[in-house]
Amino acid sequence: MPAPLTRLAADRRRTAYLARLALDTDRFFEERRAVCPWCGSARLHTRPPARGGLTTDECLDCAHVFQNPRLAPEGMAFYDGDPAARAPRPVATRRRHRAAARAVPRHLEPESWLDVGTGDAEFPRAAREFFPYTAFDGTDPTPRVLRARAAEHVEEAYVGALATPALTAHLRSRYDVVSVLHHLERTPDPGAELRAALAVLRPGGHLLLELTDPAGPRHLFGPRPPHTLHLFPRGNIEAELRSQGCEILAPPRRAPWTTSYRVLARKPTTTAHAIPARPAAPPTPAVPPPAPPPPAPPAHTPPRTPR
Repeated sequence: MPAPLTRLAADRRRTAYLARLALDTDRFFEERRAVCPWCGSARLHTRPPARGGLTTDECLDCAHVFQNPRLAPEGMAFYDGDPAARAPRPVATRRRHRAAARAVPRHLEPESWLDVGTGDAEFPRAAREFFPYTAFDGTDPTPRVLRARAAEHVEEAYVGALATPALTAHLRSRYDVVSVLHHLERTPDPGAELRAALAVLRPGGHLLLELTDPAGPRHLFGPRPPHTLHLFPRGNIEAELRSQGCEILAPPRRAPWTTSYRVLARKPTTTAHAIPARPAAPPTPAVPPPAPPPPAPPAHTPPRTPR
């Protein structure tokens, strides 16, 4: 994690940031979407601006909330350069990570666990307290995961989106548990990332999700607004998992002060959910060909009478 800025350096960077902000900022945004990225509905309602002045829309059909227009990579980097946009690390982060790890039953004793969007691998470090014999791997869009591997916080590190076809194919059906904690909100294509998380699970494996609740008691559009691209109603996530054949397990009780919810789902096993093969039709008994008709008797010719 980068060292905190001194007051003087932060003031100088803030001045440069405001100077760039006074210029044209259209290049910081992608094109505005006309339909919901989750369900495709065109019935959108623009909400009051979120923190940071970003515009968000809510789908009137599925209640999905998303940044619209969305920040382009250049705009994301621009927000990252503002010291005021850097939220301090919450004191309760480790407590939240430990609570998330406890949501996975210990009796499962997973051999392999992938943490998607792991960053500096803080969650694997907390989860290892409860699963000391589990091998933790991590993916992240940034090289932070490589530093986490160098510090031996994860065993294998992968840079990039899990939904990248090559990475999904490389990790397919490898893990007993996959955790995705506050990562789907920051993903441009959350549906693809969710399907990739299921793809790398072994049959019968468990998927642990943690997401910001748009109906939470202290709703914010994420701790760092530029990085929060989506907010998912719980019903949308559970419906998508059920459509993939997953079983939603009993969720842990949510503390009244939290703004997040968790979902624990079990991937179907190949035997329990495989489509039974249609039984082969019994062979049609051979029908003997009809017997040829008996030859017709020769026509009787009367003898000729001599002249």
